[in-house]
Amino acid sequence: MRSTSALPQALQERLKERDLIVFDGECVLCSAFFRFIVRTDKGQRFHFAHAQSDFGGQVYAALDMPVDDFDTNIVIVDGMIYERLDAFAAAMSAVGWPYKALAATRFIPEPLRSFLYYRIAKNRYAIFGRYDACMMPDATLRARFIDGVI
Repeated sequence: MRSTSALPQALQERLKERDLIVFDGECVLCSAFFRFIVRTDKGQRFHFAHAQSDFGGQVYAALDMPVDDFDTNIVIVDGMIYERLDAFAAAMSAVGWPYKALAATRFIPEPLRSFLYYRIAKNRYAIFGRYDACMMPDATLRARFIDGVI
């Protein structure tokens, strides 16, 4: 977990202290997570970016993550950057009850947590499928995307 203060100043300014989910817009599983957050985030706390977008790629690059293989989701909550299963836990905690209970995934011992996450992440296209292009949200939801949509 890192602070957003570790990001380049230009990214910090575009983020504007907003909570953010950066997700693989071509991944069926990742897009399902995004749609779940949209349904459960009643206060519209989260903003979004496709990993494939210019902004998403800049975030991955700033975190020294591959910009051509988006097997790690990123969630920013209250100025802290979470990755992998910790990102899921942070998002569930942020959307509140009853989903906050799913944040208990952060208590899975680290070796097992990483193993499970990467096992699914590396095989997500084979297991869940892949979209030919990132989904296009309606105008209301598009306003919550930091870098527009691709």
